[in-house]
Parts: sequence; structure tokens; C-alpha cells
Amino acid sequence: MCVLIAPTGFSISVCDAVVAAGHPFSYLPDEEEVERAFVAAAEALRRGGVLAVDICDLEWGLARQHAPNLGRAGEDWAIITEFSSPSPERFVRQMAVFVRNQDGSWRRDDERHYNVLIGTTGLPLFLTEHHVEAIVTSTFGAETLPVGLRSVVGHR
Repeated sequence: MCVLIAPTGFSISVCDAVVAAGHPFSYLPDEEEVERAFVAAAEALRRGGVLAVDICDLEWGLARQHAPNLGRAGEDWAIITEFSSPSPERFVRQMAVFVRNQDGSWRRDDERHYNVLIGTTGLPLFLTEHHVEAIVTSTFGAETLPVGLRSVVGHR
């Protein structure tokens, strides 16, 4: 298992933009670490700098709480995914991935993705306290995000 941890005192170099796509903040171990990551991102922005992050809201787990296991396959690959929500703030995907080797045999790899889910409605006020004006939406530009995924877009 690989866990992304923002150590105490974590900082980001001063920059014009912080972009985090693929909900990387949701891979942090808990809501406190997510808040620390948002603070680090906000403090790194120069005046006029842009923040663009996507993150899993609590709705992500609710929308998938009864999701059936999923299997997909191609000519030289296959994936089986099991979903679980051990708590309202947690969503887990357990995946078995199969890839055909050049000799025709198959290689299996197992992955487990742990996501922390947060209530995102308070993020604009939280970020204002760190000098970033932000909005939380279920779109990113013209693109509608999957149910429960939110974009946090703002500027310093």
C-alpha cells in the first residue's frame, strides 16, 4: 500500500498555480491531512495565483455504497474491482489486475486504493481564512464530474 502523507511543516514552493487532478488530496490518510494540504496549497500561491483541485466529497461514497463489483477485460488485460465503504468518510477499491506477458502467461498485480471523503461545502470559507477565494462545483469548465467528485477552483 502506498500512502501519500503531507508531513507536519509540509510546504509547497511559491508558485502561480496549484493544480491537483485525479483527486490526489483524497488519497491522504484523513481529513486533517487534507486540510493541511489545502493550507499548504493556499500559502504557496502568489497574489493572483490559481488553485484547481478535484476531491471526493462524502457524496462519492453514498453514490457508490451499493455498487456491484466490476470486471472488465481487453485482449491482453483484465481488471476485477471490489468496492467498499467501511465508514462514511472512507471509500476503498480493491483491484486485481491481470496483464498478459509476451510468452502468453499472465501476471497478476493487486492494488488497494483508500480514499478519504470530506464534506466540501465548507471549503470556500476555510480557504478564505487562508486568503484564497474559491468555489466548489460538480463541474470543471464545461466537463461534468462523476457524482461525488468536486472541483475546488479559486485564486489568491
